[in-house]
Amino acid sequence: MAGSIVVTQSRLDAGVTKYAVAWTSDASGDVNANTFAMASGTIVLVEFAPGASTPTNLYDVTMTDDLGVNVLGDGAGGSVGTDCLAAAATAKVPFIIGATGLFVRRFLHGGLYTPVVAAAGATKTGLINMYVAAALL
Repeated sequence: MAGSIVVTQSRLDAGVTKYAVAWTSDASGDVNANTFAMASGTIVLVEFAPGASTPTNLYDVTMTDDLGVNVLGDGAGGSVGTDCLAAAATAKVPFIIGATGLFVRRFLHGGLYTPVVAAAGATKTGLINMYVAAALL
């Protein structure tokens, strides 16, 4: 088993789409083989929330694209999905940190993305809300 996800997509004001990813971990505490489609745009905000079956404290979440790049990463090896709290929801914004100290929001090229949850505990639940602003063409 590889855990499971259920994705709900909703259009918000100002061209922002919310992707709500409800997840359930497998017996080893992981979610890692489920994909879903997201449109191109920039990540405005990511929220992590424990579910009714509370995950282990400090569980980790990544979101990989078709090349295996963690789109929740900061470009310097860190990730906004590291050490998520089991007791409370958190909201974070993934930025790419440039060599000159310039911070830019993470761009999504669109396509399939894979949420990966690790160390959550057996059959635990949680939610990842991704808010993506539409790409301007």
